[in-house]
Amino acid sequence: MDEMMNKSVLHERGGLPAWSYTNEAFFGLECENLFRRHWQLVCHVNDIPKAGDYVTFDLVGERAVVIRGRDGVVRCFHNLCRHRASRVVADRKGHCGGVITCPFHGWSYDLDGRLRGAAVPSSFPPLDADQWGLKPIEMEIWRGFIFIRFKKGAQPSIAEIMRPHEEEIARYAIDDMIPTADGIYETDPLAINWKSSRDVDNEGYHVAKAHPGLFDLYGKNYYDEAMTGDTSRSVGEFNEAPARRWSTRHYKQMVSQLEEPWAKLPHQWVYIGIYPNIVFAFYPDSMIFYQDIPKAVLETSVRGGIYRRREESRVLKAARYLSKRIDLDTAAEDQELMIWSQEAMNSSAYDGIILSDLESGVRGYHDRLRRDFPILNNDAPPHNEQIEALKEMV
Repeated sequence: MDEMMNKSVLHERGGLPAWSYTNEAFFGLECENLFRRHWQLVCHVNDIPKAGDYVTFDLVGERAVVIRGRDGVVRCFHNLCRHRASRVVADRKGHCGGVITCPFHGWSYDLDGRLRGAAVPSSFPPLDADQWGLKPIEMEIWRGFIFIRFKKGAQPSIAEIMRPHEEEIARYAIDDMIPTADGIYETDPLAINWKSSRDVDNEGYHVAKAHPGLFDLYGKNYYDEAMTGDTSRSVGEFNEAPARRWSTRHYKQMVSQLEEPWAKLPHQWVYIGIYPNIVFAFYPDSMIFYQDIPKAVLETSVRGGIYRRREESRVLKAARYLSKRIDLDTAAEDQELMIWSQEAMNSSAYDGIILSDLESGVRGYHDRLRRDFPILNNDAPPHNEQIEALKEMV
């Protein structure tokens, strides 16, 4: 009877099977059916303000470049020369003037993607400028942020996904925010599966113990809401108790002195997650995004950016500096937890997890993954043939 009760509890409160964090074949299925077919965030339009400005984005073998044309229009292309498939731009961010020139053989493209000319054109048959131009990628701009999708999928538009949060987000005026001097960053990879990162980030139950800076800021005023559709929402409301840590104490003071219209913003941090791997965080002083970037089944980095008001007072700038300090401490603390969580998957003692009611964010996320990948309901790892059959079903 006790064994049956334990199995029932684990069924209701258990996590994903351990094999799903280490299985190469399943990771390939995630790459194809999840990451290539769901929206990914590249940057904000204000990251590329001038014609010829670009930002690149790499994910699970795909390479994209978002670039602003001479006509002011933002476009996205596969970062892949039509000649020998080299990258047409090499850096994460840059400026290419009036023409995109492949560094391999010198093929050139207009900023709208049309082929401008092949090097030594007499050595090729006639090449149509449109047919041999850069291949476009599906793109959507929502409140200034540029999202792309490498392959068609069932996920709705970003505007539809974010509609339940529009009223709340509108007050932050993110459309006109500009990037900080840090620009788009990407961390060194950790030896973890990307889901180990999501599992740590998807709940606030650990804040009181693992994040002294955040607990100093929120106290017990942190809660996760159930995942609905393709988004999740978590809120940390500032507590009224005196802060013990220097950064938190001064941050609260700066936020309380913000000028209008930012003085009207609630004293809280709001996190909106977009399935499968993107998080926006809205602060009174700034906003950030971050996303998990899987490099391999056991290799994951985090990519993100910080955005500020176009006009910053001394108080607003100081508040942004302090929120960044708190965030950096939190990220370092989370990294250790992610590594420990991943290590457990190889332990002979590991027989699953049991989730608290305060970890509903993890449970809801796992339920969503099980819905997309029913094979995750299996305790035993699947055969590669099963994985390949699932790829064919997309």
